[in-house]
Amino acid sequence: MSGMIVNPKNYTGRELETIFFRPLLSGPSIESLGVRVLYNMPVPTVVQLWDRTGNVLQSFDKASKWSGGTKSTHYQKTIPLHRVKAENAFSASDYFSTIFELITNRSDVNMEDLSGTELEAAETELFRNAIADSIRMNLWLGDKGGTYNTGYTSFDGLLKIIEERIKDGSLHYCANNLSELMSSYSIKELFDLHIQNASPRLKALFNDGQAAFFISPQLYSLYEAYLDEVFGAAAYNDVQHGRGPLHYHGFPVMEINLEPAMGESSLSHDFCIFTDRRNLVMAVNTADTPGAEVRMWYNPDEMENRQRAVFAIGCEILDEDLLSAFMDVEI
Repeated sequence: MSGMIVNPKNYTGRELETIFFRPLLSGPSIESLGVRVLYNMPVPTVVQLWDRTGNVLQSFDKASKWSGGTKSTHYQKTIPLHRVKAENAFSASDYFSTIFELITNRSDVNMEDLSGTELEAAETELFRNAIADSIRMNLWLGDKGGTYNTGYTSFDGLLKIIEERIKDGSLHYCANNLSELMSSYSIKELFDLHIQNASPRLKALFNDGQAAFFISPQLYSLYEAYLDEVFGAAAYNDVQHGRGPLHYHGFPVMEINLEPAMGESSLSHDFCIFTDRRNLVMAVNTADTPGAEVRMWYNPDEMENRQRAVFAIGCEILDEDLLSAFMDVEI
């Protein structure tokens, strides 16, 4: 069995997408991010936005010629992509025990006949999970310039982008003194401020069911405490069985837990963000990135099993008018 583990594996081209990245960027793992994900869009990755104004309905009897009115307003936003690499290394003994645990935890494995395919699947899953967690942390804590001491420097993440746009006043509605607001407003009232002050364009999208709150763990706990104050059968069941995903007036409330890395960062540790989830975009590209690959091999000199992935990634807020944010930002 140990001899099979040291066999090198290299995914490029179509295999890189179908075996490694496509499962990573689809299904529950990516849905939990709560943002829009674009995979292998042409580079540069440009998102087209259309804002139709005016009334497109015209009386058929009034005119026999074209009367389509004002043309739709066209916007576009380029998602900045950064070439990155993910690397992981295990000592031979640690690697073997970790892979073996992944295999034995599966109910459909015949322990008397462990093939190389099963070992490869377990090894791939191990590395894929490590990349998924790093993507999530970089998506929020990314700080390419190292200004905020997050430790994630591959590309600028959403919290840095939002803080910078609070500073330059480009967001529709924001507050840079969340700690003060929390001393004067309840969590329910903070949510109400976001909803009431949402831009008309964001309010027009409410019926699409994509608007959501993205909040820090402390604010999430405050909302849970607020719900605990509600007595009755529902609260009784919650205490016994726990809660599923939380909502406020139908809007999902998503906890963004970035600990322990958040403790070392100078970014605002608490935040309350309200936007359409399609407005927060992460783009990943393996098709048009030079040298894109996933490689797993054994290094006999160091007695290590090593893993490396090369791809391009970036994130962006498409429209500042569709986002409001409360954070602690020094201006």
